[in-house]
Amino acid sequence: MSAVTFRSVAAESGWSLGAVQKTFPTKEALVRATLAYAQSSIAVRLSADPGRPTLRAWLVELVLATLPLDDARRSACLIGVAVSDRAPFDPELAASLAAWDADLRGKLQLLAGRARSEGELHPDVDGDVLARAVLAFAAGVAGQLLYEPRDEAHVRPLVQATVAALTPAPTAPPLE
Repeated sequence: MSAVTFRSVAAESGWSLGAVQKTFPTKEALVRATLAYAQSSIAVRLSADPGRPTLRAWLVELVLATLPLDDARRSACLIGVAVSDRAPFDPELAASLAAWDADLRGKLQLLAGRARSEGELHPDVDGDVLARAVLAFAAGVAGQLLYEPRDEAHVRPLVQATVAALTPAPTAPPLE
């Protein structure tokens, strides 16, 4: 967890090193607080009229919002990687990540259900499979962009094509 240190948090937040150490008595407490902060920034993105104007367009913007395409998102991705790398060795952190993922998948499943009922999404698309695929794709692309940065103009077509493949529209009945 070299990315999350008392000094780096103090520098980023504008707090004194002593204030950070007093607020977070252990590195584990600091890591958990950093994770909670990162999750809250994603939650704000999720709350902005989810699934609109279409599920497909919204998922594209959601994935792009989580990719390291600028300094702020790159920092968030680095924290995410550092936290997830630590999770197998920290049961409390692992439980927090698992709960967050389950909640996010549940919300994406609800949006998929709404899109199916509104005729936007093929009825055979399973919401859980869609949610897991979108999250796995976003994590994979984010990881690649950390070591091979690209700008949004380069990445957007890839995200659009992948989300389109994961969200097929209902097929039209044959003409008679």
